[in-house]
Amino acid sequence: MKLLFLACLSPQTGNCTTAERIRGHIESAGHTCVLRDVADFKSPGDVEALMKREPPCEGVLAIHLYKGGQFLLGCQAPFGVIFGGTDLNEDVKDNKKLAVMEQVLKKARFAVAFSHKLKEVAELLWPTQSSRVHVHPQGVETRVAMGFNWDDFLRSAGVSAIAEDLRVFLLVCGLRRVKDPLYLLEAFSEWHAQDQSVILIIIGPKVDPVFAGEVEESLRRSTGVFLAEERSQEELHAALRRSFALVNSSVSEGMSAAILEAMDLEVPVVARDVPGNAAIVRHEGTGLLYSTPQEFVALSQRLLGDRRLAEHMVRNAKRYVSEYHSSLAERTAYQRLVELLH
Repeated sequence: MKLLFLACLSPQTGNCTTAERIRGHIESAGHTCVLRDVADFKSPGDVEALMKREPPCEGVLAIHLYKGGQFLLGCQAPFGVIFGGTDLNEDVKDNKKLAVMEQVLKKARFAVAFSHKLKEVAELLWPTQSSRVHVHPQGVETRVAMGFNWDDFLRSAGVSAIAEDLRVFLLVCGLRRVKDPLYLLEAFSEWHAQDQSVILIIIGPKVDPVFAGEVEESLRRSTGVFLAEERSQEELHAALRRSFALVNSSVSEGMSAAILEAMDLEVPVVARDVPGNAAIVRHEGTGLLYSTPQEFVALSQRLLGDRRLAEHMVRNAKRYVSEYHSSLAERTAYQRLVELLH
């Protein structure tokens, strides 16, 4: 079977790595999966034209009911969709986007939610479509680059004073407003002024160039907070494994791949207490959840001084990922779902 797969493919983003991983699952079952960036299309007609190229596509898969699904209205081939966090956390606030998503869901053979909480939100919005929504958590695949030089990485981010007792908090995100990378800036800078052994490094692609400029300007006026250029997934995982903790500061999340990857790499997680994060982080069990910048600092200081707590959370998080976010289980689920497109 030949499938067209539509997704947001900005390099080094969670959407991109998720799409690549799912494509691998589909192709491992013997199907052909053509992965294309939604940014390449302007109308449903563009998608139809691509699908008719020989040999024609027999089905479609799309990540995001709005960003990808809007191009499937009028599509004659069977399709399935995967909810993104943006769909249920942000786009539902726009009535026009909400109407489009409802039409897409009605036509889809199936929809995938990464968590039961996301499915519950979808059911409240579209109760008659509940049977179409399947819950399949994201799988995790971590690969660490060999020969990664930690000191070179720190210098590339602008860190000049590299001491043995340096504790690096790594905030992994694409630079866009919903990720809110400046949320902790003032509080962390104040903490760094009191304890120069702690620094925060923000790393990720410049998804929103205008906002990325604002981030760069803000960081030039601060201390203790740095910005690193995006890296390959393998290099990012190597940097993450050397960090003291993974930080998440998003206004909203679907299911953060960076959090799951940190758990798999046995790195403590300190995440903003929003529903998408609370679905995978159990406070003081598999990570720490904070609601204000000041609480972030207090919890991080506690983590620095409580090795037993850190080891407890890392051990539980590793077990949780192995049990609920298996890449093999994810592969089986998508191979089964693709059969619904025949």
